[in-house]
Amino acid sequence: MQRSALLVSCLLAWSFPASTRAQAPADTVRGALRYTSADVDFMSGMIAHHAQAVAMARWAPTHGAGPSVRTLCERIINAQTDEIALMQRWLGDRHQPVPAADPRGMTMPGMDQPMLMPGMLTPAQMAQLDSARGPEFDRLFLRLMIQHHSGAVTMVNDLFARGAGEEETVYKFASDVYADQTTEIARMQRMLGAVMFGAPGQ
Repeated sequence: MQRSALLVSCLLAWSFPASTRAQAPADTVRGALRYTSADVDFMSGMIAHHAQAVAMARWAPTHGAGPSVRTLCERIINAQTDEIALMQRWLGDRHQPVPAADPRGMTMPGMDQPMLMPGMLTPAQMAQLDSARGPEFDRLFLRLMIQHHSGAVTMVNDLFARGAGEEETVYKFASDVYADQTTEIARMQRMLGAVMFGAPGQ
């Protein structure tokens, strides 16, 4: 598939709600395509990326997060925990190494230390967020999660730029990540405005 045709397909997929995409019939041509090493790299790296988002979100109840941030965190935990299981299953079914869901970064055999994916928080940023409470936690969480989600969008763009992401499961998952996280970035930007300036957050 030529890159231009792939990008058109991606844009069409992103223009529909996730529920609509899930009900659409599978693309039999795409489903027949084999996965690539770029697909494996993407799924492996996104496991750690999601794991860090889940770890951040789990601090909301203990760090005095406001109601809207808590609701957002619950959505992140539920959605991304399920997606971690999907990615690990996808890799295992293809007899590829399955990295642990490590919020410090991607860890694979032979690595000296975890590798951060785009947008992931450094240990210092994680410690800063862990030390925050109440409105300060909300402000910092939203700012850092916008950074985090933007990194996931970068990973999807990089995947398609490499001419990969055509295998059915990878294509649907990557397209959903792009659509869901760009939507959440916009929502978090509004919420951050509400926290910082008292603007409407919903």
